[in-house]
Amino acid sequence: MAVVSVSMPDELIDRLDEFATNHEYTGRSEVVREGVRILITEFENDRLERRPLAGVVSVLYDYGTTSVERRLTRLRHEHEDHVASTAHSHVGDHCMELFVIEGELEDISAFVGTVRSIEDVRTVDYTLLPLDAVDRPETS
Repeated sequence: MAVVSVSMPDELIDRLDEFATNHEYTGRSEVVREGVRILITEFENDRLERRPLAGVVSVLYDYGTTSVERRLTRLRHEHEDHVASTAHSHVGDHCMELFVIEGELEDISAFVGTVRSIEDVRTVDYTLLPLDAVDRPETS
């Protein structure tokens, strides 16, 4: 098995070690391997491929982290064909940015991946809805 070096902040390493211990993993490598498998397969969902999708992407970061705010604003403009709207809120000592996004799985996957790669973003979560599965009311 190949060995891969990964740089992480000390806080994340501490959390990784604690997680491995609390969940009875054999060590960091086992946790990282499982995380990578999950991340890679996350958007490999036949049920959602080649379908029009809508979703909400939530991004949480520390209040006052202007570098994140600037990057998210640029990202909104870079993906303007897919970002339908955004909302910004304060939640405790954090900021939360919500993106309503439309597109195919590949478009949304690229957007979420880019957001996740932004330094100082604490968490990114999303929900997706296939638009062609939404029942439309009949008109009379």
